[in-house]
Amino acid sequence: MSGVGSPQALAAAMGADEIRGLIDAADVPSLLAALAHATGDRSLAPGDLWLDPDLALQPDGGWDTGQVQRARDLAADGLRRLAASQSAINGPDDDLVLPLIDWLTGADLDDGYRQMLTEELAVTRDLRTPEPIRGDAWPPQGSVDYPVAVIGAGMSGILTAHRLKQAGIDCIVLEKNGDVGGTWLENTYPGCRVDVFNHVYSYASEQRPDWPEYHSSQPVLLDYFRDCARRWGIGDRIRFDVTVESMTWHDDARHWVIRIDTPDGRDEITAAAAVSAVGQLNRPLVPDIAGIDTFAGTQFHSSAWRHDIAWDGLRVAVIGTGASALQFIPHLAEAAAHVTVFQRTPPWLVPRPVYHEPLAPGLLKLFEIVPGYAHWFRLRLFWCTHEGTVGALRRDPAWDGPLDEAVSPRNDEARRLLTLYLESQFGDRPELLAKVVPDYPVGAKRVVLDNGIWASTLKRPNVELVSDGIERIEPSGVRGTDGRLHRADVIVFGTGFRASEFLTPMRVAGRGGADLHDTWNGDARAYNGVCVAGFPNLFCVYGPNTNIVVNGSIIYFAECAAHYVVECLRLLAARGAAAMDCKPDAYDRYCERMDEHNAQMAWGISGVNSWYKSPSGRIAQNWPLPLIDYWRQTRRPEESDFEML
Repeated sequence: MSGVGSPQALAAAMGADEIRGLIDAADVPSLLAALAHATGDRSLAPGDLWLDPDLALQPDGGWDTGQVQRARDLAADGLRRLAASQSAINGPDDDLVLPLIDWLTGADLDDGYRQMLTEELAVTRDLRTPEPIRGDAWPPQGSVDYPVAVIGAGMSGILTAHRLKQAGIDCIVLEKNGDVGGTWLENTYPGCRVDVFNHVYSYASEQRPDWPEYHSSQPVLLDYFRDCARRWGIGDRIRFDVTVESMTWHDDARHWVIRIDTPDGRDEITAAAAVSAVGQLNRPLVPDIAGIDTFAGTQFHSSAWRHDIAWDGLRVAVIGTGASALQFIPHLAEAAAHVTVFQRTPPWLVPRPVYHEPLAPGLLKLFEIVPGYAHWFRLRLFWCTHEGTVGALRRDPAWDGPLDEAVSPRNDEARRLLTLYLESQFGDRPELLAKVVPDYPVGAKRVVLDNGIWASTLKRPNVELVSDGIERIEPSGVRGTDGRLHRADVIVFGTGFRASEFLTPMRVAGRGGADLHDTWNGDARAYNGVCVAGFPNLFCVYGPNTNIVVNGSIIYFAECAAHYVVECLRLLAARGAAAMDCKPDAYDRYCERMDEHNAQMAWGISGVNSWYKSPSGRIAQNWPLPLIDYWRQTRRPEESDFEML
């Protein structure tokens, strides 16, 4: 997918005015790194332009006026030289990758960090391709229908199947839908788009040089995942329209028996290992509101959007103001006669002016003509956002302010800045401002990106924001706790998903017939977010405590987990074992560590309602540590933490 530049394409764009226009559209630091790598000329990323890590988020990396001009001149020279003749340059020099990563980050990185970032760069090849596992080493031949069964063909499932194929391990992918894509197949509501820069929300080695927007829409992302599955050649491993009803571990045979429901009836397969790639946001949550079954109109959850409804002239009630709701409500407001928005808790809005913006044509042109630029551009975005503001969400022991407002000085600064943003958006409507300013620390709930569209939507004459609560639903509408009836023809639930109910509604039985959901008792846990004690050869990708909040992309976690799964199978092959089971003491230590760290985060301290929490109040979803920590702990399994069977 990566763009491959050519001297001919460059030459066609190398007039003085064209060069100036291209550089105006570029992220110059990453362009210089790409040019230095492509030409083999380290002088295009000189030491006097070393980037300051504390200023990395600034567009020009914190350079002063003179440095900015010098950087632009170097970029122009590099583009001209690249265009002049391929033979006049040394060509891509991979020995420069590590020095250029150091230069682009401006940080004093250790070798592990450099390796992780080199994998994320993937500028000339996919460094996460696993070494093959000897085909006859695992599992015991003829003992099962499939070595591995992967449940789900969304982002995590197709990646896992790809890595298994690269490692020489056969698998079957069981997908309940009729196509790949997971959440990007199911969620088709208007305005649906990714709220992470999609250059980062993509597989490191699979870069598109033609992403149309910074935050691409659902159809674009679905096409991306379809294309990856096609090019990886895993389509013949996927069985569509198959629902997994149960998985049972057989202690004597040491394999999983998986019962499935197919269009042709119920069936049963066996697999030496099972990988759950069903995700966390795949089961809609419809709140238990009194009278919900009495509503005379149409009602549905946003994940099952009704495209057959003509909204003109209708009165619509929307329940919820989370990330999905803030994407589709503006579209409803433009189409419906009236929209009543019921808000339980307002979200913190983070300004992102480019949220709906297309990429500049000049930037797209550079992706096309400069070898590897899409990758270096992605790496800089990854670096600038990989830890994001997560440090501001961690409790500072010295902070003596009220914890219901902030958990640290940095968190308090974020609260004040985001409050100022809300005041700038709603200052002319004090009655709205009073409703939209949260009363909990930034990061305790999922923050939502905004480019001004939320304020303009709520200020429309046909939109009303209700924050007093809901008493019940009646045949003709929704009655608030103030006694007022809000009439509606349609109710749309933008109330999120049952994120804490991992692997439901599947029934999973482990060693000795232990029921997984009884074992968890509502609090899903997993060692490394992947393995569950008492359930041999069961692996989770995007499992418990691997959700990220304000730093990086969940695809990064999927890459780490898929790598770990392959390495677990490699260990089994090396030891001649059929199965591995996480030891209870290692499992407990790891889960206690997650709980301790999550308890020091804004989402663990605050009592505000959030999908981050299980019914007990435990944080079952979120990862509370730097991203590098997860990369390190998923390099290879710690054999002493497992029992070989």
